[in-house]
Amino acid sequence: MNIIRAIDRRFEEVLLFIFSTIMVSVIFLQVAMRVSGNSLSWSEELGRYCFIWLVYIGISYGVKKQRHIKVDVMLLLLKGKAKLTLAIIANLLFLFFSLYVVVNGYDIASQLLSFGQQSPALNIPMGLVYMATPVGFALTAIRLVQNLIVQIKMLIGKKELDVADERDRMQKQEGEDES
Repeated sequence: MNIIRAIDRRFEEVLLFIFSTIMVSVIFLQVAMRVSGNSLSWSEELGRYCFIWLVYIGISYGVKKQRHIKVDVMLLLLKGKAKLTLAIIANLLFLFFSLYVVVNGYDIASQLLSFGQQSPALNIPMGLVYMATPVGFALTAIRLVQNLIVQIKMLIGKKELDVADERDRMQKQEGEDES
């Protein structure tokens, strides 16, 4: 059970760290090689593919931390359970979109895998590169379901109501920093 909790807490962070480390290292190596008059044919491609995976895993991480980009004008006008209800509706819409992307992204990636298309420099199957989309959105869907469970528990009263948005959290933190 501890292993599952550790994976739940750190999975995206570990993947983001790995992909960003590889990307920065390879791009730094490419710059160093160019300065010395040489060039690596595969480094830009690997950096680009790591960046693609970073973006899609980053979506899941943003949802996990509830820091994804959203228009919160309506949330500013609402309080308490009304605010929570709107957040639940927004997360449900995002969940349906995520599941749609998973299904269609998987179809596209599996087609590319069946075609056997490979990247020019690394000879990586292009289907694996395109698999970043369904994998990232599947992780996003899992995080959305986790958020929805917590929000529904708050709505029905089984958990303390916490509807603070990012602006509220920042104002609270500024107040704590000043005192």
